[in-house]
Amino acid sequence: AERPGGSLLTRQLQELWRKSRGSLAPQRLLFEVTSASVVSERSSKYVLYTIYLIRSGRFDKAPATIARRYSDFERLNRRLRCRFGCDMAGIAFPRKRLRRNFTAETIAKRSRAFEQFLSHLHSIAEIRRSPEFLEFFFLQDLRAAQRLTCTGMYREALATWANAYRLQDRLGVCGSGRFLLTLAGLAVCHQELDELGEAHSCCEQALQLLEAQGSHPLLGPFLQAHVHLAWKVGKDKRRSEARLQDLREAGPPLQQQPTLKECLIKEPLE
Repeated sequence: AERPGGSLLTRQLQELWRKSRGSLAPQRLLFEVTSASVVSERSSKYVLYTIYLIRSGRFDKAPATIARRYSDFERLNRRLRCRFGCDMAGIAFPRKRLRRNFTAETIAKRSRAFEQFLSHLHSIAEIRRSPEFLEFFFLQDLRAAQRLTCTGMYREALATWANAYRLQDRLGVCGSGRFLLTLAGLAVCHQELDELGEAHSCCEQALQLLEAQGSHPLLGPFLQAHVHLAWKVGKDKRRSEARLQDLREAGPPLQQQPTLKECLIKEPLE
């Protein structure tokens, strides 16, 4: 995409945002628009907003970021109003404008409005835990990472899986099926890039999450990957071997189970 003029984060725009954000009360999770760029694609032109998810009172070495346009926010707003009509009644959403969409003042006001919109949504527990809200943040990354992994672009995929990991971590959904899939993606990419220690750590984290579950589609593949990686890096693999043995006795032959990479590639991300 062509981006005439590059980022619109001029001193003027930064100053407008600084003034408008002064009244925002500190929260556990903050949403901050850090840049806005005008994008031209063939016959369309739009503003792309980059948003950081920041945990109040904590320093995060790597940021969790998303880049969304007005239509993405509009779609989220529409979906949530259909499902949570009463809760959404008091939540403001910036209206579409017919003119002056690309001025610094308009972009600054919209940026502030999007920050307030996401913060307000996150303050309502039922909305905060809903698939509509959560997938707004990380589903795009999961789909992109899966495509990159399928085409063998492991370094690029790794960065995208890692951002999806951070987003889910900030949003507090580290026990979900999407998070396990993210750990699978990280493990596969690290292994393909010969970063075996990191791949082993991802498998260990996944197995800790799966500890209480007697069965899960990813349990066998994670155990097999963990045993192989533990042998490669010289770590203890006896517990995983014992759990694999239990699986052998309880279900179909493990030879018929897909590998972690096969599970990752076949997983539908609708």
